[in-house]
Amino acid sequence: MSPLALARRGLARRADLHPMTPLEQIRAGKTAHRLSQLVIGLVLYGVSMAMMLRSGLGLDPWDVFHQGVEEHWGVSFGTVVIVTSFVVLLLWIPLRQWPGLGTVLNSVLIGLATDATLRVLDAPDNLGARWGLLLGGIVANAIAGGLYIGSQYGPGPRDGLMTGLHRRTGVSLRLVRTSIEVSVLVVGWLLGGVVGLGTVLYAVLIGPLVQVFLPMFTVRLPAPAAESATVRR
Repeated sequence: MSPLALARRGLARRADLHPMTPLEQIRAGKTAHRLSQLVIGLVLYGVSMAMMLRSGLGLDPWDVFHQGVEEHWGVSFGTVVIVTSFVVLLLWIPLRQWPGLGTVLNSVLIGLATDATLRVLDAPDNLGARWGLLLGGIVANAIAGGLYIGSQYGPGPRDGLMTGLHRRTGVSLRLVRTSIEVSVLVVGWLLGGVVGLGTVLYAVLIGPLVQVFLPMFTVRLPAPAAESATVRR
């Protein structure tokens, strides 16, 4: 979930998220804390994706796409995630968006963490264990989102694509997000990605869960100068 999407729901104000340029993100301070939280969040995000994948009960829309591509490409799931991230970043160019440190690390670490987890985590035969993996993966995904978004080092490539299209086209963020996610879901399903109850549960639960965890993990930073000036006016 992108910071802008959260802002539209009034959550960014409660979580003290500030819109910042990549340079402002680096200069904002609390570097060791924020970098540690960013890396932990991204690694946990990859672990949560692997958990949902091993459950076999359905994936979020982008991971349905990643799995569908994996079926035809013959490379690892994490490799597909990484390559897709950089392809999406190319789409930022006409949108005149600049990636932050968190954006770049997001593009690499999540895929690496997913592959590393898949190598040690087997798919259980027991249905109860599979449901445990799915639900645990969804909760872990929300915690991970709260950690890496709360570090305030910039959105991931896919979230940035949504916010960039919203800003450049004027189309509502909800419509942009829905259009992109439905498109990748359909393409991924046609390619052989798993769509199931987990896909529906993720769509229903991820927003409320991030709403719980993001304020808990957001690193409080001083507002950028431009934002402060706007508030004073």
